[in-house]
Amino acid sequence: MTQPQSDACRCAMERLDAANAEDPRHEVDGTPKELAYARRMSDWLARLEPEAPEEVRLAVRAQHIRRWEVPRSSYPEGRKAYLRWRRDLLDFHAETAGRILRECGYDEEAVERVQSVIRKQRFKADPWAQLLEDVACLVFLDHYLDAFSREQSEESMIRILQRTWIKMSDAGHRAALTIDYSPRCQRLLDLALDGG
Repeated sequence: MTQPQSDACRCAMERLDAANAEDPRHEVDGTPKELAYARRMSDWLARLEPEAPEEVRLAVRAQHIRRWEVPRSSYPEGRKAYLRWRRDLLDFHAETAGRILRECGYDEEAVERVQSVIRKQRFKADPWAQLLEDVACLVFLDHYLDAFSREQSEESMIRILQRTWIKMSDAGHRAALTIDYSPRCQRLLDLALDGG
């Protein structure tokens, strides 16, 4: 069942999708990559928490907004630079979403709440930020794990899956165990959960 949307929410969702539809990169079916990602995020949120508040639905839809504008290649190699890139992206996504939300009539309190969720501030303490983290992990496991795992060593994948699992809540874990993984990915996940 789809939750009713306010006019402001409808406006924001349409503008978030329009922004992501400008992604020059495309999925195999021709859908812009970040638009496909945003829809997958919303789909998983609806499965995990159908009654999620409007602010969470907006944060989930905006989590990677216009991500292609800040490519990883614009930062130096190495883990420190990677982590800086990830932190900078959180601010970029939050600020980009904030502008759209203000244009659609959201007050500053609502905008700041959505931005806090996008930034995953205190995600283990804030249930909304934890929900966004769960959804992001589930989308990765469900839609991107197979291709990503082919670019990594088995040892690296086990570490990545263990780190992913640690970020998730119990509800996220239960949902992750319902995903229909390829045999290869199921084996990697089993190894990760068994301690590597």
